[in-house]
Amino acid sequence: MIEKFSAYQIRRIRMEDLAQAAEVERRCFPEAEAASTEDLKFRIETFPESFLVAEAEGKIIGFINGCVTNERVICDEMFSDASYHNPDGAYQAIFGLDVIPEFCSRGIASDLMGHLIEDAKKRGRKGLILTCKKRLIPYYEAFGYRNMGISDSVHGGAVWYDMILEFPISDTSREG
Repeated sequence: MIEKFSAYQIRRIRMEDLAQAAEVERRCFPEAEAASTEDLKFRIETFPESFLVAEAEGKIIGFINGCVTNERVICDEMFSDASYHNPDGAYQAIFGLDVIPEFCSRGIASDLMGHLIEDAKKRGRKGLILTCKKRLIPYYEAFGYRNMGISDSVHGGAVWYDMILEFPISDTSREG
C-alpha cells in the first residue's frame, strides 16, 4: 500500500480536512501532546494561511501548522489563545509537523517545512520559531534553526527546547 502513493501535493488546509488532520495528529503524537479535534478546528479557523497539508490521492498524510506572532518563543497559551495570533507578526510559529509513520523518511516533513519557510520569507517575517524534543534538535538545525535552550513550555508534560530560525536582514540602505 505504501508504494501506491508515489506523489503528493502540498496545499492549504480546508475545514473539510479536519477529521483526517485529527487522525494524523493522533497517530503522530502521544495523547498528552496531541492537539484535539477541537484544537485543530480552532487552528484552521484562526490561521488557515499557515496550516499546510501534504495530500496523496485525497488522503492527508502530513501537515505543518502554527500561528503568526511577535513572540520569539512559544508559550503554552499560544495553542488555544487566539490573541497570540497576529497575521502581521514577525515570526511564524510551528505548533506541529506531522507525517504519518508509513510515510516518514521520504522527505515529506522537510518539504512541508520548506514550504512554510518560503511562505514566511514571502510574507516578510523575521523568521520561524518552534519547540522540539532534544532528539530532534539536529533535524531542525539542518534547516538553520538555532537551539535557544530548554523552553518554559510544559506542554504534555514533556521537556521542550526553543528553536529559532532568523532570516538575514537585508540592508536596503546600501547603494550599489
